[in-house]
Amino acid sequence: MNISTIGIIAAMPEEVNPLLKRIGIYQREKRESFELFRFGLDVKKIVLVQSGMGAKHATRATRFLIKTASPDIILNFGFAGAVTAGPRVGDLVLADQVFSYDGTRFRKEATPSAELVDRMHCLVRQQISAENNIYRSSFITTLEITGKSELAKALPENCPYPALEMESAAVASAAAETGIPFAAMRAISDAAEEELGFSLEEFTDSEMNIKMTKILVTVAKKPWIIPQLLRLARNSNAAGKSLAIGVEAFLRAM
Repeated sequence: MNISTIGIIAAMPEEVNPLLKRIGIYQREKRESFELFRFGLDVKKIVLVQSGMGAKHATRATRFLIKTASPDIILNFGFAGAVTAGPRVGDLVLADQVFSYDGTRFRKEATPSAELVDRMHCLVRQQISAENNIYRSSFITTLEITGKSELAKALPENCPYPALEMESAAVASAAAETGIPFAAMRAISDAAEEELGFSLEEFTDSEMNIKMTKILVTVAKKPWIIPQLLRLARNSNAAGKSLAIGVEAFLRAM
Protein backbone atom coordinates (compact mmCIF):
# COMPACT_ATOMS: atom_id res chain seq x y z
CA MET A 1 0.00 0.00 0.00
CA ASN A 2 1.58 3.27 -1.18
CA ILE A 3 0.76 5.98 1.35
CA SER A 4 1.74 9.65 1.08
CA THR A 5 -1.17 11.37 2.86
CA ILE A 6 -2.97 10.10 5.96
CA GLY A 7 -6.24 11.61 7.12
CA ILE A 8 -7.14 11.30 10.80
CA ILE A 9 -10.33 12.27 12.61
CA ALA A 10 -11.17 12.66 16.29
CA ALA A 11 -14.16 14.27 17.94
CA MET A 12 -12.91 16.26 20.92
CA PRO A 13 -9.95 18.42 22.01
CA GLU A 14 -9.26 15.98 24.86
CA GLU A 15 -8.61 13.30 22.24
CA VAL A 16 -6.64 15.52 19.85
CA ASN A 17 -4.43 17.61 22.16
CA PRO A 18 -2.25 14.79 23.62
CA LEU A 19 -1.27 13.78 20.07
CA LEU A 20 -0.52 17.36 19.03
CA LYS A 21 1.61 17.79 22.14
CA ARG A 22 3.72 14.80 21.09
CA ILE A 23 3.98 16.03 17.49
CA GLY A 24 5.06 19.51 18.61
CA ILE A 25 5.07 21.36 15.27
CA TYR A 26 1.89 21.68 13.22
CA GLN A 27 -0.25 24.17 11.31
CA ARG A 28 -3.72 24.99 12.58
CA GLU A 29 -6.63 26.24 10.49
CA LYS A 30 -10.34 26.88 10.96
CA ARG A 31 -12.31 25.83 7.87
CA GLU A 32 -16.01 25.11 7.37
CA SER A 33 -16.53 25.11 11.16
CA PHE A 34 -13.83 22.44 11.66
CA GLU A 35 -10.48 22.66 13.41
CA LEU A 36 -7.90 21.42 10.91
CA PHE A 37 -4.29 20.49 11.75
CA ARG A 38 -1.50 19.71 9.28
CA PHE A 39 1.90 18.24 10.05
CA GLY A 40 4.51 16.01 8.50
CA LEU A 41 6.11 12.78 9.69
CA ASP A 42 9.10 11.66 7.66
CA VAL A 43 7.88 12.05 4.06
CA LYS A 44 4.17 11.64 4.85
CA LYS A 45 1.60 14.41 5.10
CA ILE A 46 -0.89 14.14 7.97
CA VAL A 47 -4.18 16.05 7.99
CA LEU A 48 -6.20 15.91 11.23
CA VAL A 49 -9.81 17.09 11.50
CA GLN A 50 -11.50 17.67 14.85
CA SER A 51 -15.07 16.69 14.05
CA GLY A 52 -17.13 17.33 17.14
CA MET A 53 -19.22 14.63 18.82
CA GLY A 54 -21.65 12.32 17.14
CA ALA A 55 -22.35 10.69 13.80
CA LYS A 56 -23.67 13.81 12.08
CA HIS A 57 -20.47 15.77 12.74
CA ALA A 58 -18.29 12.75 11.95
CA THR A 59 -19.92 12.25 8.54
CA ARG A 60 -19.46 15.90 7.60
CA ALA A 61 -15.87 15.91 8.87
CA THR A 62 -14.92 12.80 6.90
CA ARG A 63 -16.33 14.20 3.66
CA PHE A 64 -14.58 17.51 4.34
CA LEU A 65 -11.30 15.68 5.00
CA ILE A 66 -11.60 13.72 1.75
CA LYS A 67 -12.38 16.87 -0.24
CA THR A 68 -9.59 18.87 1.39
CA ALA A 69 -6.74 16.37 1.61
CA SER A 70 -7.49 13.40 -0.69
CA PRO A 71 -5.98 10.99 1.88
CA ASP A 72 -4.76 7.53 0.94
CA ILE A 73 -6.12 6.11 4.21
CA ILE A 74 -8.31 7.40 7.06
CA LEU A 75 -7.87 6.69 10.77
CA ASN A 76 -10.56 7.51 13.31
CA PHE A 77 -9.32 7.73 16.90
CA GLY A 78 -10.66 8.77 20.28
CA PHE A 79 -12.04 7.44 23.55
CA ALA A 80 -14.41 4.53 24.10
CA GLY A 81 -16.17 2.75 26.92
CA ALA A 82 -15.67 -0.97 27.49
CA VAL A 83 -18.97 -2.86 27.46
CA THR A 84 -17.78 -6.20 28.83
CA ALA A 85 -14.95 -7.34 31.08
CA GLY A 86 -11.44 -7.23 29.67
CA PRO A 87 -10.19 -3.83 28.50
CA ARG A 88 -9.26 -1.43 31.30
CA VAL A 89 -8.70 2.32 31.38
CA GLY A 90 -5.79 3.25 29.11
CA ASP A 91 -5.92 0.04 27.07
CA LEU A 92 -6.16 0.42 23.29
CA VAL A 93 -8.82 -1.20 21.11
CA LEU A 94 -8.61 -1.62 17.33
CA ALA A 95 -11.77 -2.08 15.28
CA ASP A 96 -12.06 -5.39 13.43
CA GLN A 97 -15.72 -4.62 12.78
CA VAL A 98 -18.03 -1.65 13.34
CA PHE A 99 -21.73 -1.64 14.22
CA SER A 100 -24.18 1.21 14.57
CA TYR A 101 -26.87 0.92 17.24
CA ASP A 102 -30.06 3.01 17.29
CA GLY A 103 -31.32 1.76 20.63
CA THR A 104 -33.16 -1.25 19.23
CA ARG A 105 -31.17 -2.64 16.30
CA PHE A 106 -27.54 -3.30 15.41
CA ARG A 107 -26.38 -2.69 11.86
CA LYS A 108 -23.00 -3.80 10.59
CA GLU A 109 -21.19 -0.96 8.83
CA ALA A 110 -18.30 -0.83 6.35
CA THR A 111 -15.52 -3.17 7.48
CA PRO A 112 -12.17 -1.64 8.49
CA SER A 113 -9.23 -2.53 6.27
CA ALA A 114 -7.82 -5.84 7.54
CA GLU A 115 -4.39 -4.89 6.21
CA LEU A 116 -4.37 -1.62 8.16
CA VAL A 117 -5.64 -3.24 11.35
CA ASP A 118 -3.03 -6.00 11.16
CA ARG A 119 -0.23 -3.49 10.62
CA MET A 120 -1.54 -1.20 13.34
CA HIS A 121 -1.70 -4.05 15.85
CA CYS A 122 1.90 -5.05 15.14
CA LEU A 123 3.30 -1.51 15.11
CA VAL A 124 1.48 -0.14 18.15
CA ARG A 125 2.13 -3.21 20.33
CA GLN A 126 5.84 -2.40 20.15
CA GLN A 127 5.37 1.15 21.47
CA ILE A 128 2.68 1.26 24.14
CA SER A 129 3.42 0.88 27.82
CA ALA A 130 3.69 -2.59 29.30
CA GLU A 131 0.92 -1.50 31.68
CA ASN A 132 -1.55 -1.25 28.81
CA ASN A 133 -3.00 -3.96 26.60
CA ILE A 134 -4.18 -3.84 22.99
CA TYR A 135 -7.34 -5.63 21.85
CA ARG A 136 -8.94 -6.44 18.53
CA SER A 137 -12.44 -5.17 19.12
CA SER A 138 -15.97 -4.64 17.84
CA PHE A 139 -16.89 -0.96 17.87
CA ILE A 140 -20.49 -0.02 18.70
CA THR A 141 -21.42 3.47 17.50
CA THR A 142 -24.45 4.89 19.29
CA LEU A 143 -26.39 8.13 18.93
CA GLU A 144 -26.36 8.78 22.67
CA ILE A 145 -24.83 7.59 25.93
CA THR A 146 -26.18 4.05 26.35
CA GLY A 147 -26.41 1.86 29.43
CA LYS A 148 -23.69 -0.77 29.18
CA SER A 149 -25.46 -3.51 31.11
CA GLU A 150 -28.50 -3.37 28.82
CA LEU A 151 -26.34 -3.09 25.72
CA ALA A 152 -24.28 -6.12 26.77
CA LYS A 153 -27.45 -8.25 26.85
CA ALA A 154 -28.38 -7.24 23.29
CA LEU A 155 -25.00 -7.64 21.58
CA PRO A 156 -24.91 -9.59 18.31
CA GLU A 157 -22.97 -12.85 18.14
CA ASN A 158 -19.21 -12.82 17.51
CA CYS A 159 -18.74 -9.38 19.02
CA PRO A 160 -15.42 -9.56 20.96
CA TYR A 161 -14.43 -6.84 23.42
CA PRO A 162 -17.18 -4.41 22.37
CA ALA A 163 -16.21 -0.74 22.66
CA LEU A 164 -18.90 1.92 22.93
CA GLU A 165 -18.33 5.20 21.06
CA MET A 166 -20.18 7.73 18.88
CA GLU A 167 -18.39 8.34 15.57
CA SER A 168 -16.59 5.37 14.01
CA ALA A 169 -19.54 3.97 12.03
CA ALA A 170 -20.12 7.36 10.43
CA VAL A 171 -16.44 7.74 9.50
CA ALA A 172 -16.36 4.20 8.09
CA SER A 173 -19.45 4.79 5.98
CA ALA A 174 -18.21 8.13 4.58
CA ALA A 175 -14.79 6.65 3.78
CA ALA A 176 -16.43 3.71 2.00
CA GLU A 177 -18.32 6.13 -0.28
CA THR A 178 -15.03 6.86 -2.07
CA GLY A 179 -13.30 3.53 -1.43
CA ILE A 180 -10.66 4.91 0.94
CA PRO A 181 -9.28 2.28 3.36
CA PHE A 182 -10.40 2.97 6.93
CA ALA A 183 -9.19 1.95 10.38
CA ALA A 184 -10.11 2.95 13.93
CA MET A 185 -8.19 3.03 17.20
CA ARG A 186 -9.58 4.05 20.57
CA ALA A 187 -8.42 4.14 24.16
CA ILE A 188 -10.67 2.97 26.97
CA SER A 189 -11.72 5.88 29.18
CA ASP A 190 -14.30 4.00 31.26
CA ALA A 191 -14.24 0.30 32.11
CA ALA A 192 -17.27 -1.99 31.78
CA GLU A 193 -18.36 -1.56 35.39
CA GLU A 194 -18.50 2.26 35.05
CA GLU A 195 -22.13 3.15 34.31
CA LEU A 196 -22.54 6.86 33.63
CA GLY A 197 -24.98 8.68 35.88
CA PHE A 198 -26.03 11.26 33.28
CA SER A 199 -27.22 11.46 29.69
CA LEU A 200 -25.43 13.30 26.91
CA GLU A 201 -28.47 15.50 26.34
CA GLU A 202 -27.99 16.93 29.83
CA PHE A 203 -24.58 18.32 28.84
CA THR A 204 -25.06 19.29 25.18
CA ASP A 205 -27.19 21.37 22.83
CA SER A 206 -29.16 20.02 19.89
CA GLU A 207 -25.97 19.89 17.78
CA MET A 208 -24.15 17.80 20.43
CA ASN A 209 -21.89 20.66 21.46
CA ILE A 210 -20.97 20.58 25.16
CA LYS A 211 -22.32 23.62 27.00
CA MET A 212 -20.84 24.61 30.35
CA THR A 213 -24.13 26.14 31.48
CA LYS A 214 -25.88 22.80 30.97
CA ILE A 215 -23.14 20.97 32.85
CA LEU A 216 -23.50 23.33 35.80
CA VAL A 217 -27.29 22.97 35.84
CA THR A 218 -27.01 19.17 35.69
CA VAL A 219 -24.43 19.05 38.47
CA ALA A 220 -26.65 21.27 40.62
CA LYS A 221 -29.51 18.81 40.09
CA LYS A 222 -27.33 15.70 40.46
CA PRO A 223 -24.45 16.53 42.81
CA TRP A 224 -23.79 12.80 43.30
CA ILE A 225 -22.23 12.64 39.80
CA ILE A 226 -19.35 14.96 40.79
CA PRO A 227 -17.04 12.11 41.94
CA GLN A 228 -17.77 10.29 38.69
CA LEU A 229 -16.97 13.37 36.60
CA LEU A 230 -13.66 13.79 38.44
CA ARG A 231 -12.84 10.12 37.94
CA LEU A 232 -13.73 10.32 34.24
CA ALA A 233 -11.47 13.36 33.86
CA ARG A 234 -8.54 11.41 35.35
CA ASN A 235 -9.35 8.39 33.19
CA SER A 236 -9.57 10.53 30.07
CA ASN A 237 -6.15 11.97 30.82
CA ALA A 238 -4.68 8.47 31.06
CA ALA A 239 -6.53 7.34 27.95
CA GLY A 240 -5.37 10.40 26.02
CA LYS A 241 -1.73 9.67 26.76
CA SER A 242 -1.84 6.03 25.64
CA LEU A 243 -3.95 6.94 22.60
CA ALA A 244 -1.43 9.58 21.51
CA ILE A 245 1.42 7.07 21.76
CA GLY A 246 -0.51 4.52 19.72
CA VAL A 247 -1.62 6.93 16.99
CA GLU A 248 1.85 8.47 16.65
CA ALA A 249 3.48 5.01 16.41
CA PHE A 250 1.06 4.05 13.65
CA LEU A 251 1.53 7.28 11.70
CA ARG A 252 5.33 7.15 11.87
CA ALA A 253 5.58 3.55 10.75
CA MET A 254 3.04 3.59 7.90
